[in-house]
Amino acid sequence: MSESYDPPQTPLDVLHEDAQLIVVNKPPGLLSVPGKGAHLADCLLTRVQAAFPQALLVHRLDRDTSGVMVFAQTPHAQRHLGLQFEKRQTRKTYVARVWGVVQPKTGTVDLPLIVDWPNRPKQMVCHETGKPAVTDWRVLRHDGETTRLRLMPKTGRSHQLRVHMQALGHPILGDPFYATGAAREHGRLMLHSEELRLKNPEGGVSMKFRAKPDF
Repeated sequence: MSESYDPPQTPLDVLHEDAQLIVVNKPPGLLSVPGKGAHLADCLLTRVQAAFPQALLVHRLDRDTSGVMVFAQTPHAQRHLGLQFEKRQTRKTYVARVWGVVQPKTGTVDLPLIVDWPNRPKQMVCHETGKPAVTDWRVLRHDGETTRLRLMPKTGRSHQLRVHMQALGHPILGDPFYATGAAREHGRLMLHSEELRLKNPEGGVSMKFRAKPDF
């Protein structure tokens, strides 16, 4: 991470809490977990654990992505939720603003991804060695030279939505890795985890959590 790390000092935004899990609305610009070095120690996990000392990590969002993120309250819940993510039993919905006028109204990107080793943490499309990655998308509205999309990843690869939108020819606005020129010149990455559906580890009741984007 070459640029300086200056995470927002906003209060913890707790969307839901019960005996099994905690759901928070992650601000953009904050790491999900600590990075390497004391200057990258501030992260959502440590902030959640300051309020809920027993909280355990289940999944991550990119530093610059905002939105719904779940933490477990017990080791059992952590295993249960982790398996739901691993087996693709959770349903995630994102909102993104991307460069250009996206046509048609709906579509699917099916492009395998692998880490771009010389340029890590960047990822890239690779049909020989990449892991399967699938994203459904739907246009919400066009706004001048940009488009607001709803993105529904079917897999959970690192940087999946960011690389898939770039491959589509419509990089996410403000993306420091995959956008160039005017598309890159925005205050933040315009990518937000809007909705997460999962089953409660105790009893299996389906739950849905939402947080509106601030863009």
